[in-house]
Amino acid sequence: MIIFRKIGLLKKHLSGLRSQGKIGFVPTMGALHAGHLQLIGISKKENLYTLCSIFVNPTQFNDPQDFQKYPITIESDIAKLEKQGCDILFFPSAEEIYPNGPAGGKHYELGHLEQILEGKFRPGHFQGVCQVVDILLDITEPDRLYLGQKDYQQCMVIRKMIGLTGRSTTLRICDTVREADGLAMSSRNMRLSSEQRQAAPAIFHVLMEAGKGLKKGSLLQLQEQALDQLEKAGFRTDYFEFANAENLEIINEWDGTQPLVALAAAFLGEVRLIDNMVLNNGVSIN
Repeated sequence: MIIFRKIGLLKKHLSGLRSQGKIGFVPTMGALHAGHLQLIGISKKENLYTLCSIFVNPTQFNDPQDFQKYPITIESDIAKLEKQGCDILFFPSAEEIYPNGPAGGKHYELGHLEQILEGKFRPGHFQGVCQVVDILLDITEPDRLYLGQKDYQQCMVIRKMIGLTGRSTTLRICDTVREADGLAMSSRNMRLSSEQRQAAPAIFHVLMEAGKGLKKGSLLQLQEQALDQLEKAGFRTDYFEFANAENLEIINEWDGTQPLVALAAAFLGEVRLIDNMVLNNGVSIN
């Protein structure tokens, strides 16, 4: 695996590879787990070269303390990427990505996608996500971009951004990777205490129960049951919502045919966990 810290050197290297075959790109903020490594593995099957980036992006954190607490595990990350067979790692500094500072970046017209769910509780978050992913795509120009479905809304936001910018990169959204007890793998799980880690899978089980109880008509009772179950499990919930799986319009009254996704965000102590589940017909958001 070749590691680059400078944009110019990376771009020069990639320019020599494009004529040989497709390039897949997996952007991360490090603290890598099996979910990230699955994306690397899928990219390796579908492309000749696989590129991963590790960059903890300051512009997508609403809470400066959350940014400061984000786990940095670069040595183990490199070892995992090498074992997985990643070809290239881009590990830039903040100054390399934002030479003029992070303020004053491009604005993206995301519509309702940044007004609901994560957008409502983390204002400005998705502008920061789009800002850094746009910059990374500009640097790397990959054929395919790989993201995990755990960040469902973020996947849809980046899909929107790719459309707005007219990029030819194909977005590949891959299944959420879970622990044996159902907890969605996340870098934030490292911050859970042992007691919190035991309680954390409840968010997955509540999503499962919502799917089992799904029926045509009002979804408000299912929503109330989910919120109650999360509270009893020790969570402090930001939201539990049902939405159209294709456009994320919030749905309270279901017609029995719309593709549905349930999405949740809740705190255990100071650690905020998110998860989601597509509930009917195995609808894809690709």
